[in-house]
Amino acid sequence: MKTIGTIIFDLGGVLIDWNPEYVYLDVFKGDREKMQWFFDHICTSDWNENQDAGYPMQKATEERILLFPQYAELIKMYYGRWEEMLGDAIEGTVSILKKCIDHPKYKVVALTNWSHETFPIALEKFEFLHWFEGIIVSGEEKTRKPFIDIYEITLNRFDIKAENAVFIDDNLRNVKAAETLGINGIHFESPKELLKQLQQLDINI
Repeated sequence: MKTIGTIIFDLGGVLIDWNPEYVYLDVFKGDREKMQWFFDHICTSDWNENQDAGYPMQKATEERILLFPQYAELIKMYYGRWEEMLGDAIEGTVSILKKCIDHPKYKVVALTNWSHETFPIALEKFEFLHWFEGIIVSGEEKTRKPFIDIYEITLNRFDIKAENAVFIDDNLRNVKAAETLGINGIHFESPKELLKQLQQLDINI
């Protein structure tokens, strides 16, 4: 059995509900097909992830409008109404986090793809973000998951041995990248499943 001493949590989709649908579904009057087309072709996940890696949101917005001027107002909403896309805490996972934090055996840190421009809003909204020993924010590091350097930054900054750590993320791509460095990975699907997977690694909280 592997000895886990460090638990690394992703934030969005694991502990925090964030979804641009909270704004755009209403804007598109409930037409999911039109909304999805907009996400697939205009304000794409790849485009948003570029800002997660530190690219300025204002500049990104202006450049997108130059490419798609007919969608200018919709593009401005993406970061202009970002706070409305920030949902509530995923309480089941927050409860698991609290038990990990309270357990003397574990070091608990976070690794998130998040713009450095918007992360202070989350820090103000969610008290549990202050429980971590530290948080690696991709926008501050000018890189992001699944690029290997951000995992190496995390290991080095908190003096973590890869084989003694587990990384929890809702994006399987990011989990697979961590595993290439020898970090144990958990693909997050629900708090209930997470608890089971932690127990399989002999993390009994």
